[in-house]
Amino acid sequence: MTAIYGSDKNSILAESKSLQLQLRERGVKYALASYVDIHGMCKAKMVPLSHFEQMSQGSELFTGAALDGVPQSIHDEEVAAHPDLNSAIVLPWNREIVWFASDLYCENAPFEACSRNILKRTLAQAEEMGYSFNLGIETEFFILRDTEDGKFATASDRDNLAKACYDVPTLLDNYQVIDELVTAMNELGWDVYSFDHEDAQGQFEIDFNYSDALTMADRFTFFRLMAKEIARKHGYFASFMPKLSSELTGSGAHYNMSLADKDTKKNLFIDLNDSRGCKLSKLGYQFIAGILKHAPAICAVTCPTVNSYKRLVPKGAMSGSTWAPVYICYGNNNRTNMLRIPLAGGRVECRAADISTNLYLGAAMILAAGLEGIRDGLDAGEPHTENMYEYTLDKLTASGIKFLPRTLGEAIEAFANDPLSKKVMGDSMYQTYIDYKQREWEEYHNHISDWEIERYLKFF
Repeated sequence: MTAIYGSDKNSILAESKSLQLQLRERGVKYALASYVDIHGMCKAKMVPLSHFEQMSQGSELFTGAALDGVPQSIHDEEVAAHPDLNSAIVLPWNREIVWFASDLYCENAPFEACSRNILKRTLAQAEEMGYSFNLGIETEFFILRDTEDGKFATASDRDNLAKACYDVPTLLDNYQVIDELVTAMNELGWDVYSFDHEDAQGQFEIDFNYSDALTMADRFTFFRLMAKEIARKHGYFASFMPKLSSELTGSGAHYNMSLADKDTKKNLFIDLNDSRGCKLSKLGYQFIAGILKHAPAICAVTCPTVNSYKRLVPKGAMSGSTWAPVYICYGNNNRTNMLRIPLAGGRVECRAADISTNLYLGAAMILAAGLEGIRDGLDAGEPHTENMYEYTLDKLTASGIKFLPRTLGEAIEAFANDPLSKKVMGDSMYQTYIDYKQREWEEYHNHISDWEIERYLKFF
């Protein structure tokens, strides 16, 4: 199964008619003009293929006030989903339905607070500077099953090793789900190059080829939908919760980033003669410096949940390390930094981001920060090659290294106080994001947990 692409971008109507015929010949009955809410979750109406031409021109309207983080009042004009016809994917698990990534419009103009529009605006800034933004995502997630006591367990009864990483028997136990998912990804042209059982029990990672950032954000959004549907088909569920247990490694979504010349597509981050030994260009170091400058605000979007910050700790996993960053720093092929430059050089990996991210918003924030670093000629300093987990508080202070936010509350405060946030998000999404996430933090903060009951009920 491959993705379907339109041919004539100059005429949506002509393109939609041609695509409609192709889809009908392939047995497609319905179309989804899919956009995302604040969480990056798919929302859409299903339209019979006979109404595809109307849908392609934005016929499907939605009340933003009915959704999380789509800033509208109930009396506002509805938003309209305009499908990107170049993004069409026939669902591998139900070939009667085609999915489209879509942009929201309102009053005949792009809706400012649409996540996909926010990323497209930031990509336009990169293009004005002569760059295209390439992005790869490492997808980590759990395959689990519900249990009769209302809890959950791993899909395999053998998946109970303290050091489960790269385990072959448990990977084989989950073969049917993973194989169907990987096969679908390859049929869509995503070029999966490896997959494995990850560090935590029930956790898996699938790695596929990078692409331009907008395509990757569309694919990542669709991936989470597809993984859930395929797992459900086999009697399991896929979880994209960042941290399931204090004893298990969390699920990251490492951003692997580079800038290319927008015309030649040449990688502008590679420098094999790099004096710092990381095989990264001056442009790449400036990009890193911009991200480090705005790291706390970026975290509010790349690590968007209360649960996210239980992943960003140095210890607490059964394998001995969480493998997640704690400090705002960068280094070479060293997984204890927030930003890592892999051994081959030519790209920057952000290890802070987790699998719950809305990639449209996360990519927009981190790209905008990197571009600012380039525009302002910022210096990232020397890379850290040492184990950052072993740094004492005194050494951190002496080195000028700061912590990543340790709670969603800290992250949202940083987001609110960083001018970059409003520049990227626009006025309405900026305030909506702050309001929504502050409520989320306050609801959690006021919740009485089982831990508190167990610790305090009969203690005093």
